[in-house]
Amino acid sequence: MATLQAARAKVLGLPLASAKSWGLNRAIYYAAAKRGFKGGSGPAKPEKYQRSFGEYWLGLDKAYKVRAGGRILFTIGGDIQRPEDFKRQIEQRFQGTFRKAWKEAIEILQRYKKEVLESPEHFYQQAYRPRRDELAAKWNERASSKSEAAS
Repeated sequence: MATLQAARAKVLGLPLASAKSWGLNRAIYYAAAKRGFKGGSGPAKPEKYQRSFGEYWLGLDKAYKVRAGGRILFTIGGDIQRPEDFKRQIEQRFQGTFRKAWKEAIEILQRYKKEVLESPEHFYQQAYRPRRDELAAKWNERASSKSEAAS
């Protein structure tokens, strides 16, 4: 989820650091949605970034953002999803094959109309869901092969 969401954000024009933040943010958001949201009555604002805190719309999809280090980064539950978090939590799972998977994700999503990528429902139904199992299997196999070759 995080990789395809990040690629979606990149294709829709976000800079790479912001796109990776978006991808991780959406993965956290949808995981929480699956479990049933628990928490307060509104978004938690990271204290240090309260002045730059606000809504951000990627097409019809809304997240909360802050401006940190001159970049737009996304936040959920008061935690900022940073590009280095994406690298640690997502990229490292690919065992050195992330660049290839990233290129493939970008190429796939560039084939879709902007309207599909801008809509959370259309993105999920038309781009994400039909490919998630195939891509996960392919990317896991690639990472496993790389890991086994290194052993």
